[in-house]
Amino acid sequence: MRKTEVGRQNTEDRKDRSSYEGLQENVRGLETPKIEVWLNQYADKVYTINLDIPEFTCICPKTGLPDFAAIRIEYRPAKFCVELKSFKMYTISFRNVGIFHEHLINKMLEDFAAAVKPRWLKITGIFNPRGGITTSVCREYKAK
Repeated sequence: MRKTEVGRQNTEDRKDRSSYEGLQENVRGLETPKIEVWLNQYADKVYTINLDIPEFTCICPKTGLPDFAAIRIEYRPAKFCVELKSFKMYTISFRNVGIFHEHLINKMLEDFAAAVKPRWLKITGIFNPRGGITTSVCREYKAK
């Protein structure tokens, strides 16, 4: 193979691979502070709790720059309600974590659902514009 062919092949190989490849391989195993709960004395009633986090921050895994978002959590508790101080510590733990918006909302929903075990849960993240594009990610959970 001639030198020009080798150079062209290396360039084509790089085009096929994403520059984001490998940045989020262990996101599901990310260790976060425990989300604590308390016993709901009105577990027989169906009602909705809304939590708003207007100044959420994390890090872009590609650039290392901060990402800002407004996170809204809506849930219908069953046996437990979330303890807010522990949840605040949980959200603050992402401040220095490089994580994609989509992964953040999925991780947050899975952790919240595992701890609180709600009847229903919806988490929405509205991330400030990056490159002129605002990203909104939403995921819902319903108890089986």
